[in-house]
Amino acid sequence: MTEFEQAVRARLQAVEHNDGLMAAGQACMQATILSMSSYNFFWQGRPIIQYPQDMMAMQELIWRIKPDLIIETGIAHGGSLIFSASMLALLEYCDAVEQGKTLDPTRPQRQVIGLDIDIRAHNRAAIEAHPMASRIQMIQGSSIAPEIIEQVRAAAQGHERILVCLDSNHTHDHVLAELEAYAPLVTPGSYCVVFDTIIEDLPADLFPDRPWGPGDNPKTAVHEYLKTHPEFEIDKQIDHKLLISVAPDGYLRRVG
Repeated sequence: MTEFEQAVRARLQAVEHNDGLMAAGQACMQATILSMSSYNFFWQGRPIIQYPQDMMAMQELIWRIKPDLIIETGIAHGGSLIFSASMLALLEYCDAVEQGKTLDPTRPQRQVIGLDIDIRAHNRAAIEAHPMASRIQMIQGSSIAPEIIEQVRAAAQGHERILVCLDSNHTHDHVLAELEAYAPLVTPGSYCVVFDTIIEDLPADLFPDRPWGPGDNPKTAVHEYLKTHPEFEIDKQIDHKLLISVAPDGYLRRVG
């Protein structure tokens, strides 16, 4: 590591012992969730419904891993799909520059697959009209339906580096089923990122009209999954870096 990188690591290791900083991050999360702050951001013109800190973490992972396929459950307005596609486009551009080749944008090599049980017509139209559309394949259906899982697995064949993001139905059972279905597709050294694990750490009355809440959410599913899957581990360094994140304990690195 460089001297700068060593200093970063030392600062991050100190975060978990800084109770005041951790508490401030948690208080900020609760306040901004109440005000729906994550709904205020766009990526290349599409609502992304994510915190900027998590998107910064994602770009760091994508740059380091250099995946040729990103699988995402949950599409909504498509901002996250566009984000992933644009990061992959940037990787291909950099590859072309390094290799002295001419980039052909009409034949992208790196791809994004997005799954959603209900892709609204206006969202599909906006995504398909976006300049990043050639990199995106959308599949409508339940992410845990056997036929959808098989379709994704077939599409994943031949890809060398795969990153997975789970952000659809947030109940324990659904997320656990998604983990069982898609985490095995993650290649060693890459990540399965499980969003909205923050639900476990928030007051129960924040979710009066939702089927999930404390005790039944993505974080409980993550911890259950890890009991029998030692090939994954929680990357706590990312949590310490972000402080404000909807995915605490949700950045799962494949180590085996």
